[in-house]
This record gives sequence, structure tokens and C-alpha cells, in this order.
Amino acid sequence: MTKTKQALVQFSAKTIDEAPEYYSYAFPVQKIKEYLKTKTGHDFQLYVDSDTSNEIWEVLEEDLELHPESVTELASVFDCLEMGIISSNHTDKEMELILKPSLYNHLYYYEKHNLALVRMPAFQRNELTQYDYILASSEESLSSFLDYVLKRKRDYIKDYVTIFIDTEDGVENHKEKITTLVKRDEVFLEDKLKNQIYRSIDEFFTNGGEFFHTYQIPYKRGILLYGKPGNGKTTLVKSIATSIEAPVAYWQITEYTSSYSIQEVFSSVAKMSPMVLVIEDIDSMPQGIRSVFLNTLDGATSKEGIYLIGTTNYPERIDPALINRSGRFDRAYEIKLPTPRLREQYLVKKNSRDLLTAEEIKELVSATNEFSYAQLNELYNSIALQKHYEDNVNIIDICNELKADNKKGQRNAWSNNDEANIGF
Repeated sequence: MTKTKQALVQFSAKTIDEAPEYYSYAFPVQKIKEYLKTKTGHDFQLYVDSDTSNEIWEVLEEDLELHPESVTELASVFDCLEMGIISSNHTDKEMELILKPSLYNHLYYYEKHNLALVRMPAFQRNELTQYDYILASSEESLSSFLDYVLKRKRDYIKDYVTIFIDTEDGVENHKEKITTLVKRDEVFLEDKLKNQIYRSIDEFFTNGGEFFHTYQIPYKRGILLYGKPGNGKTTLVKSIATSIEAPVAYWQITEYTSSYSIQEVFSSVAKMSPMVLVIEDIDSMPQGIRSVFLNTLDGATSKEGIYLIGTTNYPERIDPALINRSGRFDRAYEIKLPTPRLREQYLVKKNSRDLLTAEEIKELVSATNEFSYAQLNELYNSIALQKHYEDNVNIIDICNELKADNKKGQRNAWSNNDEANIGF
């Protein structure tokens, strides 16, 4: 352990006269250190958590809920601040009120690592500032705890997708449980294209990237999926997310995406690597910060261990500098409208309750030449609904109605009444 250096300013009772602002900050810290010394017999050094994107506190929150045996609440800090959080749990039949421990204003202790955490305020110049403190008895105990956090984080996020959203107030992130599993056989693509994409994915996450090291290929990969909406880009990405043993994150580009948010997102996902980062509708990236994004992708370590997937419905809006350049998006794959063979495979898969005969499926395949998978799905739903209520179904009539609606949508011509065209 590095020996603690002698501080030039020592905390004492007269500090309040010599440095009142320092006293208001240091007094509660000193009390916490004295309390920990009494409880554990160890001296503790203070560290500030300023660059973990909340990982430590997310793990603490989960431990309090799911692994309470691993962490102990030793004390609250200030007596006039909150002692807990009242939240609600809604079910189909009732609402339950729950009292949860607060991360704020409480001292938590991990005995196994001889380390304490406290998130508390500092009162200075009529302002209330929040600090996240880590108190460790040694650098070894701190290192052990950080390793624990990273492992727990990776284990935890395998069952979740991390969502990053650029907002006016910075990057917000939350977790969404993976509830709908998409199997690879539910993805309908031409065999050659499907094999190329999944082979690339599997090799990236197999044997710790040994293939890349063996052939001296940088351990980072980027693919761009483009094509008309409704043809399975999102389904393909979901199947990737649920078929690999690695974290997956989605990054939602908005008008608030900035150079700061780019650095924030890549800094966060680098700690999850090897992992998949999906950027949907990448063409919506604001023009003014595209060079920052390109420079970040080109960084020596910024994409190490990251499999980047970009999607767009408008490839013509994509900066040419993004595509077919090593380290950015290495390959661009067009997800086309389904061929007759794929339309038949899709309808056969959908027809699990034998709603359609083999002849009717072939009839629909011939009548749906320009249909996307989303439109085929809606066609099947409409047939099932009419069959349920009327029993007698004219599948070609329903198909033609959907075709007419699609043409109206493409022309934005939803009314046949000329008087409805106001003409601003």
C-alpha cells in the first residue's frame, strides 16, 4: 500500500475559525472515519467516485435488495435527512407500498473488502452539494472491491440491455430486462448474409477474441445494417443480444447528442467490454459533432472489445467516411425486402395454429411482392382477427386493402376528399 502522505492542513476543533468552509466539509468525514475506526479497528482513507458512471452505486443498490448479507448499513450521517425511500409496487390487482433503504445519507460497509460507501451532502456557501465517497482501509481492499463491482456489473447486465439516451441534461441511462427472446431461426435473411453476420459475431465473442489476436487484427468490429423499415433490422439485433454471453447496450441518438455525450457513452461501454453497442438510426447524429464521433471510433482504445452495430433506414444520409473503413464500420449490409422464399418461410412460421392452408400461403406469397416483414405480420394479424369474428375470410381482399393503405401512406394521401386539402 502507498504510504499516506502528511497533510499540510490538519482537521481540528479550531479549523472552524481558520477555514469554516473546510470545516463544514471535513467535520462529517472525520466523524465517519472515527466511527469506522471504532467499529473495525482500521484506519480508512477517503476516495471520491467521480468517473464510474454510477456502477458502484448501482451494484450497492442491487446488493441491498438481492444480496443484503454482503453489505451492512452502519449508520445514517445527518439526523435531519431522509432515513429511507417509500416506493410503490403495482400489480394487476393491487398497489403495494414498500420502504426501501436510501443510498443517500447512509454509511454502508462491505466487511469482506473492508470498505465503506457513503453518498452525502456537503453544506457550503448556502449550497447543497452531493459527494460520493469511498473509504478503504488499504489500496488492496479498494482494488478488491472494484474487481468485485466490475464482475457483478457484467453478471448483472447479461440479463439486461443498457439504454443510453442523450438528453438536454446529459446522458441518461437505465436498464431494461430482456423479456422477449428472439432465436436465430426466427430471423429471416438470405443464408449467405445471415451466416456472415452471425459468424462475425460468434468469432468476436469466442475464446476471448483469440482469432483477432492470432491474425493480428484489432479487437474491434463495426457493421452497418441498412434498408427499408420493417425488414428485420431490429429483430436481427434482438437475436444477437439474446444469443451471446456478453453485455448489450443501446445508444439513442437525439438532437442533444454532443461531444461530451459521445465520450461519456464510450467511456461507459468500454468498462463492459467485450460487449455489443447498438446505435439505432445512426443517420440522425447531429452534423456538427460527426467528426468527434469519427475521431472517437479511430481512437486506439476507444473501441477495443466493442462490437458496434449501426442501423439506418436512410443510408443516403450516412457520412461516407463511416462506411467500409477499418475501425469504423467495416461492413455495410443491406437488409432487403424478403424474397418469395423468405416470405413463405415467414408465413409458415407465423401459421403455427394452421390458420392458413398450404395453398393459401402460396397465394399470399404471390400477392405480397413488395411487402416487408412488418407488413406480412400485419396481414397475418388481420386475417386471424377476421377469421376469429367472421370465420369466412377472403385473404386476397385483406391483402389488397393493406396494399392500398401502404400506397396512401407512401403518398401521405389519407383522404379522398379534395376539400380536405387546406393548402398552407
